[in-house]
Amino acid sequence: MNLLLQIYRPLLRLRAFLFLVTFAALIPFPGFGSAEGREKILIFSAGSTINAITEVGDLFNKQGNEKCVISCAASSTLAKQIAQGALADIYISANPKWMDYLSEKDLIEPETRFDLLGNRLVLIEPISNDSRIEITPGLDLAGLLGKERMAMGDPDHVPAGIYGKQALMALGMWDDIKDRVAPMKDVRAALVMVEREETPFGIVYSTDARISKKVRIVDVFPETSHPPIIYPVAILAEKESPATKRLILFLQSPEARAVFLKHGFTVK
Repeated sequence: MNLLLQIYRPLLRLRAFLFLVTFAALIPFPGFGSAEGREKILIFSAGSTINAITEVGDLFNKQGNEKCVISCAASSTLAKQIAQGALADIYISANPKWMDYLSEKDLIEPETRFDLLGNRLVLIEPISNDSRIEITPGLDLAGLLGKERMAMGDPDHVPAGIYGKQALMALGMWDDIKDRVAPMKDVRAALVMVEREETPFGIVYSTDARISKKVRIVDVFPETSHPPIIYPVAILAEKESPATKRLILFLQSPEARAVFLKHGFTVK
């Protein structure tokens, strides 16, 4: 009997092992066909879109589509990361300049590019203030600043800052305040500066001002004072797939449009 047990015990262990392996293969682990393991789409999107694009991505996923992973920052930062090999699938810029930058490097699928959104540029101040200012040519903005600074996106790189500089130049104010600018890494950072009352005024997008309860819009910059604020979108090079095509189409759907409009964007 002991001899038989010595012979069959390894066989019994092998059968038990094979049973466990077969059983485990039937369990749906994440990343291998389960609902949690659906393909993910990585979206690099301008910082000013974070609230709206996150809501749109969640809505896309809830309709049974792929999960959207959102990474938001200054359009310039994201474009440079893509140029350096960042593994994004879709890019949304707050300025055609940075989409052109990627296009020139053959880093987007050109036939998928289109203009998605529009925005307005506004002058803001802390909610505790109540300035009565109309943005007109020759406004003494430097005098209103006193010894303080103006918060805005870096006018050399950040789209909101670029638009802001163009508007101030067109209105004859730039030379007087260019040395009084607090250049921020993105438009949301400029918003925070004003929220904390670290600066008396800031230049941001209308959509940014709308989400804050700590600032008020002083006035809207004339549309003629700067180029149209346009947000182009495109699938990145070699990332065109059924999943990314579905998302691009969804961005133009009535459901997505409603979300963008709710957050204050214009829809192209």
